[in-house]
Amino acid sequence: MAPNGRLAGKNAVITGAGGGIGLETSILFAQEGASILMADISAVALEKAKAKVLQLVPDAVRVETKVCDVSKEADVQAAVEALDAWGGLDVIFNNAGIMHADDADAVSTPEHIWDLTQSINVKGVWFGCKHAVLALRRNGKARGSVVNTASVVALVGSATPQLAYTASKGAVLALTRELAIVHAREGFRFNSLCPAPLNTPLLQDWLGDDKEKRLRREVHFPSGRFGEAVEQAKAVVFLASDESSFVNGHDFVVDGGMTKAYVTPEGPAAPAPVNNALKDKLDS
Repeated sequence: MAPNGRLAGKNAVITGAGGGIGLETSILFAQEGASILMADISAVALEKAKAKVLQLVPDAVRVETKVCDVSKEADVQAAVEALDAWGGLDVIFNNAGIMHADDADAVSTPEHIWDLTQSINVKGVWFGCKHAVLALRRNGKARGSVVNTASVVALVGSATPQLAYTASKGAVLALTRELAIVHAREGFRFNSLCPAPLNTPLLQDWLGDDKEKRLRREVHFPSGRFGEAVEQAKAVVFLASDESSFVNGHDFVVDGGMTKAYVTPEGPAAPAPVNNALKDKLDS
């Protein structure tokens, strides 16, 4: 643990901490001197994740875990209020989310998959924001940082249909922007992390063995690769720290240039139909 780390003295809740971005963020937060509560719906994943954090950061200030289903307000509230005994919450990373294998287009997505996705990805973030504000006020904090995981698909169309997920992440951006304005005078900052598709278990499980679906994703990266979770975690450290004290309401995009690139799938393109009327007009 860095005694003068960028997050020294801060108490943080990280949801979805059992793997992926949440785990990598937990490791970096511990290295930067934060006391962390790792929350996840899976007790088994949490214990493995905690063991990894302590293995890599044996002198961490404090690392605790709490099983938490973010779609249930009581679970989120309990996780946030647990930090009252530490001096109160300073940072929350609302990262837990799902991208279900049955999530498709408007015609094919089952209603229960839509509802499940919104319940976790949107309502779970709302609960985290709500109880973060209450905790920051309750503990007399003059400042606090809330980071919500959104996605680049909230900014650009997805190459592969995943409508419930895309809609949920668009909601996260809108929610975050509004809260950033509402609570700015209290010193509470709200920012969204917008990752590109990453090399995480969540994405790999969703892609499965579908080579066409995988190519439709990979081809849009100028670098030709998916991002790594630790690259996102480094951005979260910045947003959580006082280094970003004037960053508020931002859609913080970490995508390897994906949303700035014009890339088309490899292989021969089908010839476009000729519009003879337009051609004649242009030639005249």
